[in-house]
Amino acid sequence: MTNTVRFTKMHGAGNDYIYVDTFRYPIANPEEKAIEWSKFHTGIGSDGLILIGYSNKADFNMRIFNADGSEAMMCGNGSRCVGKYVYEYGLTEKTEITLETLSGIKTLKLQVDKGVVTAVTVDMGSPVSTGSVLFGDEFPYQSTQVSMGNPHLVTFVEDINQIDLPEIGPKLEHYPLFPDRTNVEFAQIIGKDKIRMRVWERGSGITQACGTGACATAVAAVINGLASRKSEIIMDGGAVTIEWDEVTEHVLMTGPATKVFDGEITFS
Repeated sequence: MTNTVRFTKMHGAGNDYIYVDTFRYPIANPEEKAIEWSKFHTGIGSDGLILIGYSNKADFNMRIFNADGSEAMMCGNGSRCVGKYVYEYGLTEKTEITLETLSGIKTLKLQVDKGVVTAVTVDMGSPVSTGSVLFGDEFPYQSTQVSMGNPHLVTFVEDINQIDLPEIGPKLEHYPLFPDRTNVEFAQIIGKDKIRMRVWERGSGITQACGTGACATAVAAVINGLASRKSEIIMDGGAVTIEWDEVTEHVLMTGPATKVFDGEITFS
């Protein structure tokens, strides 16, 4: 027996996922499908698979599966794309949407122009920092741990181009201090409240962007006295604006969401 699933390929600042409406197309084994479909030469090609579905706590539910099949707790870029998807595909007429994730319920505010979602602001909630990490001689860095519902290790350097991310990223992701692994960001201050960032994502490797990573980097910059509470984070695939609200202590992320194409895939 074969099954056909219609999907949409979307990206937020280059962080690309396969999106499936599970109201229409339930996926029984998303871990396997994320691995199979994410492959660039034999599958659709992506950073992972995002399922949009029913929630009894919010307007919609989002589940995220990385390219290695592991389930992620939150994806900032992915949540913006979900907002665009549910509005433009007629699943809602709301421009303020609640989204259930494994790291809690997030609120999305859509900027709409003539029926097209041009940008989305996501209330990412309050960050949690567990302070600095010193690795000793093995890695000559002082890094800052920040959780945005998922773990991040942010390191500021003088020249981000000198960092061999494919070499050091997996080593830090699997470092013994992080039994559940961690996302890894290297960042460089390139101007007033302007930060260049590269990311090694837990379970996906190098990606063009990471929304929660951008938030963690902006928070770490404030903690370390390197930027104000509103900054622009420039990643390989594009930029987002991050504001750490002083009153609510919530982190607000604003950025694009882009549809690439619709398609269908048949499998047994």
